[in-house]
Amino acid sequence: MELTCESSNLDDYLEETEEVDYGHFSIKDITTELYSQSLNEIEFVKSAFEFVRDNISHSWDIQSSRITCRASEVLFFKEGICYAKSNLLCALLRCQGIPTGFCYQRLTLGDTPDTGYVIHALNAVYLRSIGKWIRLDARGNKLGVDAQFSLEEEKLAFPIRELYDEMDYPVIYTTPNIKTTTVLLQNSDCTSMYLYGLPSDL
Repeated sequence: MELTCESSNLDDYLEETEEVDYGHFSIKDITTELYSQSLNEIEFVKSAFEFVRDNISHSWDIQSSRITCRASEVLFFKEGICYAKSNLLCALLRCQGIPTGFCYQRLTLGDTPDTGYVIHALNAVYLRSIGKWIRLDARGNKLGVDAQFSLEEEKLAFPIRELYDEMDYPVIYTTPNIKTTTVLLQNSDCTSMYLYGLPSDL
């Protein structure tokens, strides 16, 4: 799939927002730590991705009722759904001057279309060293989900099943979608939100 940028200005993919609050001391601290352990841009992006994927629990996987949204909040509680985890990965990378945006997929909530559809969030990162955007999905791996850092072939959490009317949205957005942010801010129980409150389209 060919990705298209919402903005042609890479600086728009570096902005700090309320959700991507990379000026927060905790974001700066973990970014500094990860960057100091990396030899180059690609190594840092990989380590930041793996940190969010592996060290921040997906709220549904741990059956948590807590809802997180802002990057610093996700880092503090070490949990969030894909919308929240994409905010954190974006913050870590933007904090180090690496353009990062938001991408979305429309997936079935369960294994089949009769369970309904939901919007799933992931990130796109621009690697200056190779002049290329790549998509990364830090949702968190589990049985049947194996997202990896790859410069060649995408290894996302969920391959699109066109037979089930699932789809990739091709746009790399500069900010989180308003629907995904609103659902995090307007709900109080993550389990209920995940089952009944997630948006089904952008």
